[in-house]
Amino acid sequence: MGAPEILTDQDLPTVKHDCHYHPGDPAKWHCPGCLTHYCSRCMPDADVRNRRALCPHCSQAMRYLGAATEVVPFWQRIGAFFRYPFHADPLIVIAICTFVPMIAPGGLAGIALALVLVLALVKYTYEVINYTAEGHLKPPPISAAFTGSGFDIAVLQVLVFILMGALVGVAERFGGPLLMGLTVALVVLALPASIMILAMERSVKSAVNPAHLVSLISRIGWPYFLLYGYLVLVVLASGAAQDLALTHFPMWLSQPLAGFLNSTFTLILFHMLGYLLFQYQEELGFAADLQDDAAPTERDRSLRFDADLDMNLKDGHYDRVQSMLKEALKRQPDNPVRIGQLATLLLARNDRSELYRYHPRILGWLADRNDGVRMDELLTLLREADPAFRLEDPELAVRCARALYQAGAFKSALRLLQDFHKRFPDSDQLAPAYLLAAQVLANGLSQWEKAGAFLTFVEKRCSGHPLHGQVAGYLEQVRLKQPLKEPRASFAADLPEPARSRTG
Repeated sequence: MGAPEILTDQDLPTVKHDCHYHPGDPAKWHCPGCLTHYCSRCMPDADVRNRRALCPHCSQAMRYLGAATEVVPFWQRIGAFFRYPFHADPLIVIAICTFVPMIAPGGLAGIALALVLVLALVKYTYEVINYTAEGHLKPPPISAAFTGSGFDIAVLQVLVFILMGALVGVAERFGGPLLMGLTVALVVLALPASIMILAMERSVKSAVNPAHLVSLISRIGWPYFLLYGYLVLVVLASGAAQDLALTHFPMWLSQPLAGFLNSTFTLILFHMLGYLLFQYQEELGFAADLQDDAAPTERDRSLRFDADLDMNLKDGHYDRVQSMLKEALKRQPDNPVRIGQLATLLLARNDRSELYRYHPRILGWLADRNDGVRMDELLTLLREADPAFRLEDPELAVRCARALYQAGAFKSALRLLQDFHKRFPDSDQLAPAYLLAAQVLANGLSQWEKAGAFLTFVEKRCSGHPLHGQVAGYLEQVRLKQPLKEPRASFAADLPEPARSRTG
């Protein structure tokens, strides 16, 4: 990705925004048509890498805002700045550029090699600014120092220094020491801004243009001066460390050590400048996102659907949401996510006709979640809509009754199991249904005689069922008025024969 250009148009937005639908979440996209801000959750299908997305409302191309609103302020990352040069890549670059000239041959070849390595180190330091401004909080690779274009940055920086020096000279000639001192102070204050502009735009003219420098500083505001204070402290620390090395170590060690320390502190400075650009990207007119450790993921089309549901719900478009879910269930009739979303919406809206229409799938979804409370609520609504309501699926009736029993809705569970042998005389769910009815009567309602009647029915009518062998034990528990335990083989009965043999 190329270096973003720092814009100076005065109409660029300088206010950070939250998502319209998720207040508190930083906006990542802005639609110029409907003036709506969206976060990443609202735009799961956006092409972040290429900065492209269409507004879900008006389908206009949107502006990418980057990570500016969620970036940690630079003053909270001081420790990370000082650790930055000690990653493998920058350490190797510094070591090569510092120690290789010591073992290089003398003469013109050695001078040429040293010059090339100086250019490589300067190029790498400026790459640090660009790389950090683009959202990389880890250093650029070694190749950034020795390959590709950009070696001319050292020449450009020298030209900037020459022009700034000439400005100071002119000030001394026409205004004397007082004006010269004031000019030096202004030049030093603007130097970090000049370096940032030169790194991003590769233009000497822009780097010394007072209008550009003032614009950059004013857009960042007071944090620029705070960073300037940190930079002064880092420069002083660098000078003290180099002076210590030159004073207390022999020449053969002190010079390369001083050079190593100088390069290390320079990378810290440039990383801080790049991070300041990254933090205030929106004010400066470009967009970048955190990119380290961000592996590309395959887009899930269902996330776009969920985002549209969420936005329509928050806009109060409940009929549209209901239609969207019904269409989705036509394509995927057994999708548990969509069934659950439709169930939640229909229950909230008390839409009895639609609840009746979709009740088999909704009850199955509630049974899978063992949500007997909401199941009881739904069954009440269905019976109010149709007093003669009954489930026509024996397996679903047993599953729902079990969920109701576990939720303590004993009468509602018994109602689902009422006349089960008449309604489903040939069903393999008859034994599980009446054993469950016995449990409800015994454990839930303490009606031991009726529980025994259901168990006796199973003993006589379901002799071939795998659960039949447990009936005698249950009858003994009923005689002693002891709680009936959950049938241990209730789910094994539904397994195919090979599976049961393996578990046995």
